[in-house]
Amino acid sequence: VQLQASGGGLVQAGGSLRLSCAASGGTFSTYNMGWFRQAPGKEREFVAGISRTGGSTVYADSVKGRFTISSDNAKSTVYLQMNSLKPEDTAVYYCAASVQSILSISRREFTYWGQGTQVTVSS
Repeated sequence: VQLQASGGGLVQAGGSLRLSCAASGGTFSTYNMGWFRQAPGKEREFVAGISRTGGSTVYADSVKGRFTISSDNAKSTVYLQMNSLKPEDTAVYYCAASVQSILSISRREFTYWGQGTQVTVSS
């Protein structure tokens, strides 16, 4: 499956962005989906995940209450709504797909990765 992330940009602290990740070449409804991010000089970290049915979601503590992950199986797209953005949210954001049966927060469980989209939050 190929993943194409979009929606990144420059926003002031307190603002909002919505990232999208369109999947093609596979059966979207069979994948658990996740968003990860990587800031300069740091490890890639888990942000949010959603099960293949959309019935379960999980978030990193740092974004809980501010970010919302959702999916649209008809459009084969997963979204990340980011509100109340902070400068420390600045990173390249990646979407990823997992074929594992259980929704995981470990990047090792995700097989397919998009190219990343830059999010920059100014103070």
